[in-house]
Amino acid sequence: MKNNPSLYEINTYVWLYELSQKLGKPVTLGNVPATEWDRIKQLGFDYVWLMGIWKRSHEGIRIFQKEKSEYRPFVSHLNYLIPGWTKEDLVGSAYSIADYSPDPFIGNWTDVDQARDELHKRDIGLILDFVPNHTAPDHPWVFEHPDFYFRGTSDDFNNCPGVYSRIQEGSSILYVVRGKDPYFAPWSDTVQLNYFNPATRLALKEELIKISSHCDGFRCDMAMLVLNDIFHNTWDWMLKDPSNELPAQEFWTEVREALPGSILMAEAYWDTEWTLQQLGFDYVYDKRFYDRITALSPEDIYLHLKADTGFQNKLVRFIENHDEKRSAEAFPKESFEAVTALFATLPGMKLYHQGQIQGVKTKIPVQLRRVIHEDTDEEVKTHYERLLSITSQNVFHNGQWKLWEIFPMSDGSCTNMIAWTWSLDSQLKLVVVNMSKFVARGRIPLEDIVNKKKEYLLTDELHNTVFIRHGSEMINPGLIVVLDSFKAHIFDIALSN
Repeated sequence: MKNNPSLYEINTYVWLYELSQKLGKPVTLGNVPATEWDRIKQLGFDYVWLMGIWKRSHEGIRIFQKEKSEYRPFVSHLNYLIPGWTKEDLVGSAYSIADYSPDPFIGNWTDVDQARDELHKRDIGLILDFVPNHTAPDHPWVFEHPDFYFRGTSDDFNNCPGVYSRIQEGSSILYVVRGKDPYFAPWSDTVQLNYFNPATRLALKEELIKISSHCDGFRCDMAMLVLNDIFHNTWDWMLKDPSNELPAQEFWTEVREALPGSILMAEAYWDTEWTLQQLGFDYVYDKRFYDRITALSPEDIYLHLKADTGFQNKLVRFIENHDEKRSAEAFPKESFEAVTALFATLPGMKLYHQGQIQGVKTKIPVQLRRVIHEDTDEEVKTHYERLLSITSQNVFHNGQWKLWEIFPMSDGSCTNMIAWTWSLDSQLKLVVVNMSKFVARGRIPLEDIVNKKKEYLLTDELHNTVFIRHGSEMINPGLIVVLDSFKAHIFDIALSN
């Protein structure tokens, strides 16, 4: 497993639909042109997350369309996103899974294996989705194993129609509780699994073991929802039956034991990051970083980065993903350089979202197969390509990371800057970002990493500029840095000949 890797999230359905339209023939994961895989390799990604490959729910779409409070605003948004859209464009949520087998549009298991093999040829790993909390209402388990789910009666459904779904197969009718988290209304296109039923947990582990032979790891959706305490607090009203005993272990401990060689990545919130790391997750979402960087708060970002490096090494940093706004929309254009340099050079896994590198501004709902084409922002693309090339260097993966204190010069503007180094053998990188709309000045005493008797070349790899500084002044008073609004340096520091 590569340290501090980069991950590329692809909306698989949208990607294959675009390729099919472009090439004039159906494209599945098994016949993606080699040039597409080469392009991903050239950008330097270590893993690809093929988001949304599993069989989607027709029943989930039907129920969703009946929920007028949800569907009407969704249609209004669709009219804006895709003028002239048709029902064929609504393919169902990637997270309302009818079966853990490839959706027919994506291909079959052989096609998935072909995609994995193409990635492996290029030293790239494959990550796939796992949704532990719920399934689609037309998942085979609903009628084959109804005890896997929380269920009710017709009276429950009539009294609380937003909480239950009425599911019919032939003459059989079930009233099944919809999936949810504690803070939002239930998801209408899902049904809730009972994690206090040992048979449910065993069946889910068996699904993961089956899928693990086709990929290198899993992105586990809303992973904190199935922690024993959170699950109990969310569903205590459904857990009155004595058979629903508190499990002796956490589900994720069992998963880690069952899949010792798989990468586990958790989508997680509510301060559960450390807990999930201790249960065996290799990487956990860093939503706090996202919130602080979108707030453009240098002090909060700096304090966040003072956390233990071992903890930070297992965080997933992102400035967009399929759940969040596009970064081109979320961040002011003028902050682009500082935000991206900060995000891309931190420890932990860095998640890049399909379209992010092209400067796409339209967020794609996970129920759609297509969106209207947007032209590439060439300035954004060129910047990301340079940034990815810089961060592909070994020092950013296997080096030692250190956050530095910046001291004031003539004013207090140094508090708007953040600085850190990566060091490995003779390689030394210094990253400095100004996270404010004002000019910032400061000095960074680089004790212990430069020789006071030597002269150094400081090559700013982001801007192709070179500075000469003597080690003595870089130690005392320290390297003096002046950065314009939302600008950044990525220095390679080497001995001058």
